[in-house]
Amino acid sequence: MAEATNTARARTRTLEADPLGGTVRSTVLPGGLRVITESVPAMRSVSIGLWVGIGSRDESPTLSGASHFLEHLLFKGTKRRSALDISSAIEAVGGETNAFTAKEYTCYYARVLDNDMPLAIDVLCDVISSSVLNEDDVETERDVILEEIAMHDDEPGDEVHDLFTKAIFGEHALGRLISGTEETISALTRKQIAGFYHRRYTAPEIVIAAAGSLDHATVVKLVRAALKDTALLGGDGVPVPARPQGNLVRTRSAQLSVVDKDTEQAHLVLGCASMTRHDERRFALGVLNNVLGGGMSSRLFQLVREQRGLAYSVYSYTAQYADAGTWGVYAGCTPAKADEVLGIIRDELANVAANGITAAELARGKGMLKGGFVLGLEDTGSRMSRLGKGELLYGELLSVDQLLNRVDAVTLDEANAIASELLTRPMSLAAIGPFDGHDFSGVVRSS
Repeated sequence: MAEATNTARARTRTLEADPLGGTVRSTVLPGGLRVITESVPAMRSVSIGLWVGIGSRDESPTLSGASHFLEHLLFKGTKRRSALDISSAIEAVGGETNAFTAKEYTCYYARVLDNDMPLAIDVLCDVISSSVLNEDDVETERDVILEEIAMHDDEPGDEVHDLFTKAIFGEHALGRLISGTEETISALTRKQIAGFYHRRYTAPEIVIAAAGSLDHATVVKLVRAALKDTALLGGDGVPVPARPQGNLVRTRSAQLSVVDKDTEQAHLVLGCASMTRHDERRFALGVLNNVLGGGMSSRLFQLVREQRGLAYSVYSYTAQYADAGTWGVYAGCTPAKADEVLGIIRDELANVAANGITAAELARGKGMLKGGFVLGLEDTGSRMSRLGKGELLYGELLSVDQLLNRVDAVTLDEANAIASELLTRPMSLAAIGPFDGHDFSGVVRSS
């Protein structure tokens, strides 16, 4: 930290200058709303994101899908703007705006030319703070969301990941669909959605992140002006603490979840519960994941696709939350080859668990992790996302050098220790395809 300034109205700090050229500053406004920016003078655009620390895991069963419903509704109109006003204001200057919902947060964002940053901040702050949530709009968006759910059900390659998450977490909120279900969306009332909005969209839960050609003090001034007559400014609030850390979510033992569907391709995910995003071993897991299924040079891609030609797509991935995590391998193959593909995957995981990876693989896994991270920072949207997630999910922002050093510090022993622990856990299987009567129990039972 290079500088710290405290006033009665706001607390501002300047972080180390980014070696890629950006200077990061952060201000906590009265009430606890946080503004974090990265100034990159060489850019001519600015990306702004309003990150709300509320997602599908924060919903009760009866409110399942409320966060995603709000994502749709907040763009439908405010006290000052209609839905057309919101979209046309940004599009008239060649910008773009959108939103997305995750299990632990929701993000509303825009990307515009630097000269149009005041407009984008004003529109986004208006959307997040002053939505009117008209009854007619609730009904219109209900139909849109039901269509979105139906479309998702027609994409088994996406659906299988939700099936896998459900197998791991069961009835816990992390196991529920972000979109909600047809039943919960049909039952949600305007009163329920509005109540969720006003209870949960509070200043300490919000981070405003911006990156590009900007001045931090100007961004803070614009945010203050946009929110001056709303409940998101005022008081002496402080940022809410991070979610509980540690493996606090009880995951289930190995589960088998199969959906019989008349598809041309079988969709499979084999995996288990993993570590949280706060676990210090997450960097070793990232390296190991790249070695196992992170690219075309990975072990599983080479074995399943390149050497055997059994699948077009095969990869491994991690999902990490405040108090839980998952790791899995996805493969899409001809249904008749599902057992063979799963057998190869299981055998290779057992091999790596027993014998570890090599020094050359460790170096390649590190290179993939570092390269992917740095190359991903070459646009303002990625930089903005890094700021928002860092502040919202971790309560801190590691510099680029700090992150690269953490990856470089991973040793072969550490990666192999993760492999020995993770890959010997009971594995759950999610499968979608024409599997009526097919016996997959051996895959789970042999875990």
